[in-house]
Amino acid sequence: MPTKSPAAFGLAERAEPETFRARAISATLAVKDPEKSLAWYRDKVGFWVEQKFERAGKLTGFSLKAGDVRILINQDSGSTGWDRVKGAGFTLHFTTTQDVGLLAEAITKRGARVELGSGDASGLRTLRLCDPDGFKLVISTAR
Repeated sequence: MPTKSPAAFGLAERAEPETFRARAISATLAVKDPEKSLAWYRDKVGFWVEQKFERAGKLTGFSLKAGDVRILINQDSGSTGWDRVKGAGFTLHFTTTQDVGLLAEAITKRGARVELGSGDASGLRTLRLCDPDGFKLVISTAR
């Protein structure tokens, strides 16, 4: 039996070569103080430390996980200036099946400042965080 083309179903033909199809995303952030960032992400937000990277006995970076999501944190070299604004125009968005209100409560108890959204018409709740270097994180319930 002949196979119908995508056009027969009102679909566009696939571009050749095949268009980009990602399965996951991870981010790398350059921070001023890896020890301070490690404490914030691990102890306040609740990330799991997957791996630490050291040079001459000093922490230079680490890999974090939260469920299937991975973030790599590296020591900023300062080569483009220490006073530049970090995280401007950049936000990491995470989705979870956890209760965002309870998550916000736990993060607040551990000492991080949290901005909790009240939810929209679909019931989507969000919490917003800002790390020690100014990188923004948003955690929301999965739809």
